[in-house]
Amino acid sequence: MLKKDRYKAFVEYFSTHNPNAETELHYSNPYELLVAVILSAQCTDKRINQVTPALFERFPDAESLAASSQDEVFTYIRSVSYPNNKAKHLVGMAQKLQDDFNGVVPEKVEDLIKLPGVGRKTANVISSVVYNNPAMAVDTHVFRVSNRLGLTSNATTPLAVEKQLVKYLPEETIAVAHHWLILHGRYICLARSPKCEQCPITYFCKYFEKSRKAELITKQSN
Repeated sequence: MLKKDRYKAFVEYFSTHNPNAETELHYSNPYELLVAVILSAQCTDKRINQVTPALFERFPDAESLAASSQDEVFTYIRSVSYPNNKAKHLVGMAQKLQDDFNGVVPEKVEDLIKLPGVGRKTANVISSVVYNNPAMAVDTHVFRVSNRLGLTSNATTPLAVEKQLVKYLPEETIAVAHHWLILHGRYICLARSPKCEQCPITYFCKYFEKSRKAELITKQSN
């Protein structure tokens, strides 16, 4: 199957079966999403959703968070991964948000990555989810699934994956396609034991094609 055909099949399937895919992080405004995404690095959304209600109650905006301290923030996020670094990043992010952006979460990736704790992936999430820009955030799920499906080829870095996906996906689908890939990787295309027997899109999956051929060859040689 040609790459353009894989992309067409990918968009057609998910546009039909999950057209309104969205983040599983709980938030009510751009500031809360930014905080949640920073916290979610190498941690589950489920854990973050358990932590953020109390955190947002104590720090409802960038101003209150900026006036806090790393030690205080730590007490609210101690159960997430790397809580010391994330507490430091959150306070620094809030202070810079206040000082440089009047407390308003910026739209452009170039501005977002100036905030402490915000890398390209987080910036792309905010740009796409909050502002509906055609930005593709590449986490481990997106990286794995796009390569397995054959949407990307010879892409060894998140940036390379991002560039290929943005190049070949219809622009209007880029923001939601990020969620399609994440959710498929989270629940079906698992890292160690992908649930190919349950997967509804094996008909255009390059990984499945190769594994099926290998299985047939093994059977024939026995």
